[in-house]
Amino acid sequence: MDSFRKSVPPKSISPQKYQAEQPLRFSSSSDTFTFPPRKPQSTHLWRKIFLTLSGIFLLVVLGITLFFLSKGVSLGHNIQLQNNPRASFLSDIKRLAFSFVGTKRPPLRGEEKGRINILLLGRAGEHYPGKNLTDTVMIMSIDTINKKVALLSFPRDLYVPIPDTGLSTRINSLYQYGLSQKQDAGPLRSSIETITGQTIDYFFILDFDGFEKMVDVLHGISVDVVRDFSDPRYPGKNYSYETFEIKKGWQTLDGATALKYVRERHNDPEGDFGRAKRQQQVIQAIKDKAFSLETFLNVFAVNDLLDTLGENVRTDMPLDDMAAFLQLTKSLDTENVTSIIVDAWKKNSLLSVSHVQVGPIAAFILVPRVGNWSEVRDLSENIFRLDELAARQNHITNEKSTLTILSLPKDTTVAQRMKRLATEGMGFLEVSLVSMKPLENRPDESMIMDRNGLQKPFSLDELIKKFSLKKTDAFSFSLPPKITSDFVVVIGSDLADMLSFEEDTSGVTADDTAFPEVLPPQPRR
Repeated sequence: MDSFRKSVPPKSISPQKYQAEQPLRFSSSSDTFTFPPRKPQSTHLWRKIFLTLSGIFLLVVLGITLFFLSKGVSLGHNIQLQNNPRASFLSDIKRLAFSFVGTKRPPLRGEEKGRINILLLGRAGEHYPGKNLTDTVMIMSIDTINKKVALLSFPRDLYVPIPDTGLSTRINSLYQYGLSQKQDAGPLRSSIETITGQTIDYFFILDFDGFEKMVDVLHGISVDVVRDFSDPRYPGKNYSYETFEIKKGWQTLDGATALKYVRERHNDPEGDFGRAKRQQQVIQAIKDKAFSLETFLNVFAVNDLLDTLGENVRTDMPLDDMAAFLQLTKSLDTENVTSIIVDAWKKNSLLSVSHVQVGPIAAFILVPRVGNWSEVRDLSENIFRLDELAARQNHITNEKSTLTILSLPKDTTVAQRMKRLATEGMGFLEVSLVSMKPLENRPDESMIMDRNGLQKPFSLDELIKKFSLKKTDAFSFSLPPKITSDFVVVIGSDLADMLSFEEDTSGVTADDTAFPEVLPPQPRR
């Protein structure tokens, strides 16, 4: 009977060990054997492993997060051109972290009016001819209400005013001019604001080497090459030339090839305008690759990308605004970007080709076809409403308006140019030219008379806006009785000056060998 007594483990043995060492017990009431209860040890083991791995994972994530936050702060400081007052490093990290997780953020410049305009500049860099020429000049506009993005590109040869002077130069020379005046991108920014009528809220500058490194960090980009290229005169580093060849169709481009693809212009029938299209195309490809899951999951790639940006990008965007901008980008529709090139030679192009004499060389330039910036400003203002521009043009065409242009004999060329603009560019049904021999002197201001009593308002408004015309109910002289058109325009000194440039319709693009550095400022006409 002693073997059936209740066993009590000795004090020197743990209850668990004692229980494990006991033999099977026999129950007299049920004549069955029972096993001593065991506590499962595997559950405790797996729980410990899970907690340990979870802790390690959280530490790794926290470490990576802190690393990239500090990297972002460092990047923000490195790429800023202006020495803005800086807060503590910890405060900077907090603000940057808030941009990823916060639901509220401080407003960006331009956001209160519903539109942010960022000037994007691509310069050659230290190892290329014309190292401070900005052959890429583009405005990225953001509609903060409808979350849309638009790109507006300007050709490098656009002849623009130099702010606060009576001089003009090519737009790609203005950054170098600003550096020489210790104003950085200030003059270029002001000139862009003048010709577009838009406020530039921020600017970013990227050089060729940075562009090439950025594409390589992303392990190449996929681009649908628009055509075959074969250029034996592609300009390389240190004033060298090399051959660039690439075939049409989808290609994966490394950094060097992508740079050549966006710089090539000799072998493109559209010249600088074709290059601008390819630049916008590659920007989209870089954006797609940089924001892909493949890149974001590659810690090393993100680190290298941030390093590349820190070495090769400059901006006037403060760190606080960078954090807010990062948060804004998460809500933007970047899959449907509106892309526009301001070009020449086409029927509806806003620019014309001309030349300016610099010593013995007639330098190639591009000027607004109407002699002022009204059309460029109209496009810039309505870049998110292109359908409205098209509708307005349809209204003008449907009005089937007729126009008579009165001018002095010496202004015949100006009158012919205006006639072509009214018929080809605006859709007027008929335009007649009348030489006013009795008119001894031009009026100072060009005038327009509406002979239809506002029956054709779209045509009237377009003429006044494009050519800066003064509306009048009567002229100081009698009109010839044969004039029966809807509108009559008298060319004054202002319009004669605006349309006085010599237009080149040959279709020949500029040669890179002419003024490879900076076009010297010229007296403004």
